[in-house]
Amino acid sequence: MSVLSREFSKPKARIVIHGGAGNISRENLTAPARHEYLSSLARILSQVHPKLISGQLNALDAAVAAVKLFEDDPLFNAGKGAVFTLDGTNELEASVMVSRGAQKRCAGVFLLKHVKNPILLAKELLLRDDPRTERGRQHNCLSGPYAEQLAERWGLEIVDPSYFFTEKRWKQHLDDLKRSEADIEEEPLIDLKDEKADVGNARMGLREADLEEYLPKGTVGCVVLDNDGVIAAATSTGGLTNKVPGRIGDTPTPGAGFWAEEWEVIAPAEPSRGLIDILTNSLAGCLPTSAPKDKTHRAVALSGTGNGDYFLRLSACHNITARCRFGGKSLRQAARDVCGPDGEMKRAGDKRTAPDGAVIGIDDQGEIIMEMNCGGCFRGMVDHDGNILVGAYADEPLQVWST
Repeated sequence: MSVLSREFSKPKARIVIHGGAGNISRENLTAPARHEYLSSLARILSQVHPKLISGQLNALDAAVAAVKLFEDDPLFNAGKGAVFTLDGTNELEASVMVSRGAQKRCAGVFLLKHVKNPILLAKELLLRDDPRTERGRQHNCLSGPYAEQLAERWGLEIVDPSYFFTEKRWKQHLDDLKRSEADIEEEPLIDLKDEKADVGNARMGLREADLEEYLPKGTVGCVVLDNDGVIAAATSTGGLTNKVPGRIGDTPTPGAGFWAEEWEVIAPAEPSRGLIDILTNSLAGCLPTSAPKDKTHRAVALSGTGNGDYFLRLSACHNITARCRFGGKSLRQAARDVCGPDGEMKRAGDKRTAPDGAVIGIDDQGEIIMEMNCGGCFRGMVDHDGNILVGAYADEPLQVWST
């Protein structure tokens, strides 16, 4: 069935979330750890979904609320659970985008070290203007100290960088440094034993035995369709473990790790009827204007997770949207073409890094998609009957989960 022949009825509100993707397998993810991740996903959905379907929250507010819950949960690589850079610091990123209803439509924040919930700053940047300068009123993306000054001025919670420290993430940081040292036979770029280092005394003295636990890492995100047909995407991350300080990922970069768009679709004209059409067209300027052609609209929104550099190289989320808008593809097929097991992202891989990634999305009819090219993705949704469905491995169907 073609896109244009679908019946465009008003869909119910929908929500889908992800908590990171990558080399997740039954060998490196224990049953208790899997249970913990899926329970957290279900908890987030159970708190946000009722407010969404009741109309208490619109698409933007619901997506942001879900991602804030991710940021407050140290289990995930965002906010409190953010991973460390090569220098042992945290640099956080977040973004929001709506299909319609806001002048800027998207906003991204980069290189944050003191904002407790980066997703809240992204939302404020989307909705507010910077009152200090006309020149900066319509900026979509801001980074570093100035962005954090705005966050404080706008009443968001500012924290000491030590707030973002978690022992599990620090162990992961050290373990990765050890692997890198073994690979390149070089000294680490930071002195892990220097008790005066900015990373703090509490992070020192960890034993090698503590470094054996595998900790999945990845961006978190949420895509929401509300009762008014608006779709919003919200995404947040701490980036890649031991990324170079100052590295910009796909999460706050429009078109790469997120996108939301709505466009008008015009039904094609009927086949020509020969001489009658020729005469009608030639007299068009002398005749009353005919009724407009049938029009409808399509909309999609996406949030990605995985190796952000591949999302950046492919402008992955905008790439998917363009296949829908200009290629007439369904969101599911377009996402599979880019981020599926045999998609463009997988073919772009090289021997040095794995192009692991996953995307979640919703279209204007409320269809939810989850596509990935890696071992797994922590993901969840609520079906039309109100059941919470969650999953971890790529090869497992979503299962109903009680909170």
